[in-house]
Amino acid sequence: MAEDLNIITGSKVDQYDTLFPQIKALLEEEEDLIANLANIAAALKEQFDFFWVGFYLVKNDQLVLGPFQGPVACTRIRYNKGVCGTAWAQEKSLIVPNVEEFPGHISCNSLSKSEIVIPLYKNKQIIGVLDVDSNKLDDFDHIDEVKLTKILSLID
Repeated sequence: MAEDLNIITGSKVDQYDTLFPQIKALLEEEEDLIANLANIAAALKEQFDFFWVGFYLVKNDQLVLGPFQGPVACTRIRYNKGVCGTAWAQEKSLIVPNVEEFPGHISCNSLSKSEIVIPLYKNKQIIGVLDVDSNKLDDFDHIDEVKLTKILSLID
């Protein structure tokens, strides 16, 4: 498959629904986890122009920075710390409308205003999290959670 995306405008749902089969096609021929995560991050960044989108991967007792698109980021996040560490500990997605109001938020970049974190599973085990930041307040909702979870299901 060609590595070009069909970027569309329109509703958030339309954008995700157009992007999903393209990401699926990118991943079908590749078994390498890091390559696949890199393409997911790039596709999301290109389609939605998120401020920051990337993965943190579980290594021992912490999350370690993986493939991402955007400004430099925190390299390591401890279990149950910040939004990413909390999503990992609670084994659930977190939508944070205003990161300044999240107890224990880790500020990797002061321009980040809202965030969504989705656990990444492989063989029913959390192997990391998808972290998406916006430079706008309240930029994520249930649609993002459902559609991003669906994209991550392609990894399992």
